[in-house]
Amino acid sequence: MSLKRVLVVDDEESIRWVLSKALTRQGLHVDVADCGTSARELLKKHRYDLAMIDIKMPDISGLDLLDEVLSVHPSLFVIMMTAESSMQNAVEAMKRGAYDYITKPFDLDALEAIILKAQKNSISNGLTSPAPPQKPTNSSSERSIIGNSHPMQEVYKLLGKVSTSDITVLITGESGTGKELIARAVHHNSKRTSMPFIALNCAAIPHELLESELFGFEKGSFTGANERKIGKFEQANGGTIFLDEIGDMPLDLQTKLLRVLQEKEITRTGGNQPIPINVRIVAATNKILEKCVADKSFREDLYYRLNVLPLELPPLRDRTEDISLLVDFFIQKANSEFNSEISHCSDKAMEILVNHRWPGNIRELENTIQRACLLSQGNTLRASDFPHLEQNNDKETSEDCALEALIENKLRSSLAQRDIVEINDLYEMVLHQMERPLIQIILDKTRGNQVRAAEVLGINRNTLRKKIQLLGIVTGKNSGH
Repeated sequence: MSLKRVLVVDDEESIRWVLSKALTRQGLHVDVADCGTSARELLKKHRYDLAMIDIKMPDISGLDLLDEVLSVHPSLFVIMMTAESSMQNAVEAMKRGAYDYITKPFDLDALEAIILKAQKNSISNGLTSPAPPQKPTNSSSERSIIGNSHPMQEVYKLLGKVSTSDITVLITGESGTGKELIARAVHHNSKRTSMPFIALNCAAIPHELLESELFGFEKGSFTGANERKIGKFEQANGGTIFLDEIGDMPLDLQTKLLRVLQEKEITRTGGNQPIPINVRIVAATNKILEKCVADKSFREDLYYRLNVLPLELPPLRDRTEDISLLVDFFIQKANSEFNSEISHCSDKAMEILVNHRWPGNIRELENTIQRACLLSQGNTLRASDFPHLEQNNDKETSEDCALEALIENKLRSSLAQRDIVEINDLYEMVLHQMERPLIQIILDKTRGNQVRAAEVLGINRNTLRKKIQLLGIVTGKNSGH
């Protein structure tokens, strides 16, 4: 089976027109509805393979229509649309069984990629019935997750998908990107939300104590064990255990963790009685576990057990459009904690914040805003409140100049060995040699995600696809997703 008939539901005539034209060009038959009531009537008359539904409509919520549609047509591919790119919308849409979620104004190339993916899935094995809807939560962890950028929208979509099951989740990303906040959001959006969430940093506890922290111990099992201790796994029973910095777990404990994943039971240190447990495992690391597997510091079988559904958090430098939102949030938080009265950042100060590279990511930004709020002499944060950032930005500008000088020197050296008078296409030749490694590096950085790579490069996705073919670039296993 392949996709043939599509229903577009949106109260904006321009959106209906654009989507109808774009989808028709892809060989699909398109029906349109301007409200939920009209959509219901069309759904009674026709069988659809794909529906695109706006979340905000005048007569009925798009999320409620999603519930109705999937209760009758559980295999229907539904793409939710919204102009309000909030985390709650994205997570709730995916939790309720949406196939995907896009924000307005949307890139038609990105939409085409979603449609092609749905086509492949419909041909190969169809779509499994979605999990039943769950009530939205309003946990403190969710309120602290700030960002409307495209990279964060992708995180929210994955968050919604993983929250409806007990699938093991591996959260990756640089230090300071908010991995524990996302782990808590996974828990609070799951059916385990009323049960414990237990967090343990594997790098913060000495190796010789980590086993007893995880699994507990029996009285008398070693010197100083004067009474029985319940470990983190038992404390989390029925809920979620978050194992932060899993890449730092010693190999002998990796073996025991693998057994827990396989057997669903633990044994306390000094004990011989297996204890059944019902725990969802969410792990996180700032290491590249594939490299750890290659150098034998991480078990390959455990890696594949944990990496069922990887969730990668973007560094702050890849989501600079979220910085102003984060700054406002951290200013309000500092005002509450320190009784300060900072109202906002000046334009110049915000420019400095946006241009900084933030190697420490969100944690560094929060600490920077906190310090500025404490030391500022007025109610506005100014450029003078961030002197160390100005120095760093000057350094980055110098590094950019150094890169340009390096390229110039390499070109001069290379061209000195050629008879440039005999060359007719020097400009194209040099661009070609620069283009291939640049595109390869960006694809590696985005793990083969061509939509994201095209955004980083600032080119159309179709253009990127043609360049990949023309230059013979290896895109990796995740290309095009």
